[in-house]
Amino acid sequence: MERLPGFRDFYPEPLPHQDVWSADARQYIFEKWRAIARRYGFREYDGPPLEPLELFTTKSGAEIVGQLYNFMDKGERAVSLRPEMTPTLARMVAAHERNYKKPIKWFAIPQLFRYERQQKGRLREHFQFNADLIGETDPAADAELIALLIDTLRAFGLTAEDFVIRLSSRNAWHDFFKHGGGDTAHEYDFFQVIDKLERSAPEESEKKLSAMGFSVAQVNEFITSGKPTAELQSILDNLAARGLKDFVKIDYQVIRGLAYYTGVVFEAFDRKGEFRAIAGGGRYNNLVKLISGGKVDLPALGFGMGDVVLLEILKARGLLPKFDSPMDVYVLIEDEALRPDSLKLIHELRAAGYAVEYPLTPTKSDKQFKRAQELKVARTARLENDSYVRIRNLKTREEIVTGIAGAANHLG
Repeated sequence: MERLPGFRDFYPEPLPHQDVWSADARQYIFEKWRAIARRYGFREYDGPPLEPLELFTTKSGAEIVGQLYNFMDKGERAVSLRPEMTPTLARMVAAHERNYKKPIKWFAIPQLFRYERQQKGRLREHFQFNADLIGETDPAADAELIALLIDTLRAFGLTAEDFVIRLSSRNAWHDFFKHGGGDTAHEYDFFQVIDKLERSAPEESEKKLSAMGFSVAQVNEFITSGKPTAELQSILDNLAARGLKDFVKIDYQVIRGLAYYTGVVFEAFDRKGEFRAIAGGGRYNNLVKLISGGKVDLPALGFGMGDVVLLEILKARGLLPKFDSPMDVYVLIEDEALRPDSLKLIHELRAAGYAVEYPLTPTKSDKQFKRAQELKVARTARLENDSYVRIRNLKTREEIVTGIAGAANHLG
């Protein structure tokens, strides 16, 4: 039985082969994500993996349906596995925003699903770190979120030589489009062309821009100038005050293709250009109002960072730690008459917070010791009798004999 295309199996280390993913590496990433988010005062939330299809079409239009795992459930409801977390967040906030002080700072680590063509850095499912700040319009909120993104990547050992945050603004592009005489009805189409500029043939971009009264030369001149708006300068100054100026630059090439962005947008890029964007986000001040049918109107911004690209870049930079066995001690049972007392010792050590392994069935002494070495435990413990235990440090080979009741005190 094969797994579905675009989905992953996660195995404990050591991995059986390179076509599977590491459950230990995934947990390592999750722990870093959670630790840095909490350090910034963000609280964790979650929502259901299955949502009404309307939640996603309301945000992104009917065209998104072709990218979804959607179906009619047994209650004749049109539903979908979540392709992203922001609509769920907007729904949750709109329902209970009065119960929370503003600004709301929340994060989540959802598993997301999209039925799309597989390619490097993109599968049909992935886990994603979502961090969002709701209820604040000042650029200080944008700077806070970008600082969180920078420090999250730094927590994995990545430096300013590895990645850069490319900072841009939909407002700046709106002004460019307006002053250039663009028709408001085609503004989103214009944004789509800019978003694909790096990936499209120049003649194709020229044709599309020309139809809207612009040229590639005009667009490139604006991008090259890189002059920050007052809003973007405020963010740059805020980040510089934190000592993070080397991690960010103005780049109007970034515009983010999604329609719901309304202001500052940004993406984290690999400086070596080997991988697709590591993370991306921006302002979406109208989404909560849209999802709530106009009942709740709150400004918001956020970013998402997927685990697939992040794992690829950490592997390429040699920044993943070695995932050894987490066991602290192996309890040897060489005398089966002492197994009941040994089980009592094992349970007490586990209750004290230690990871303990032992032979489940009668096993020769040499095989037990070999297993302890395979698990790379720091110590072995063996009952001498029903009162005393011998603890051995496998690195220093030092041994002590202590009473069973005090054994845990000698394992720290």
